[in-house]
Amino acid sequence: MDYTTLSKTISHALRHEPWIYELELDEEGWVEIENLIKTLRQEREEWENLSIQDLEEIIKRSSKKRFEIMGNKIRALYGHSVPEKLLKEPLPPPEILFHGTSHRAWEIIKSSGLLPMNRQYVHLSFDKKTAIEVGKRKDKKPLILIVKSQEAFEKGIKFYKGNEMIWLADYIPAEYIQASSEQ
Repeated sequence: MDYTTLSKTISHALRHEPWIYELELDEEGWVEIENLIKTLRQEREEWENLSIQDLEEIIKRSSKKRFEIMGNKIRALYGHSVPEKLLKEPLPPPEILFHGTSHRAWEIIKSSGLLPMNRQYVHLSFDKKTAIEVGKRKDKKPLILIVKSQEAFEKGIKFYKGNEMIWLADYIPAEYIQASSEQ
């Protein structure tokens, strides 16, 4: 089984266009595993024997921990672009978080802060290494931003845990962001 293609398809179904797969996310992004498997079996011939064990294997193999299973449901943990905003419970973040971006974007971020753009939330990294990996999607030598998350949280900015390495926020005002001096 090609778990990479399967994982990408599940990401698309649970994060971006569930209606294409005849799935309906609940208010927290959950869908019945049985419904997901049923639709994926129809998607590709090689997935006709797809099982929950295959979904569990994708989760086990993934370094990015994009999905979570609870009981008979599965959801994507972050990265959603569906129109309805998913409910997440605010949590106190670590003292600082990181965000990888392009040098071009820095001028805008300095004045406007970090915005979710085409996603529901701003994505922040727990460590600099992850921020560099994410930032390389936008720039070969990304700029790493340091977000004073604890200070922002104390001033009313809400943070949500995506997974062990990813934190989310509705918006980060520019006053809580600085460019890292070293990569």
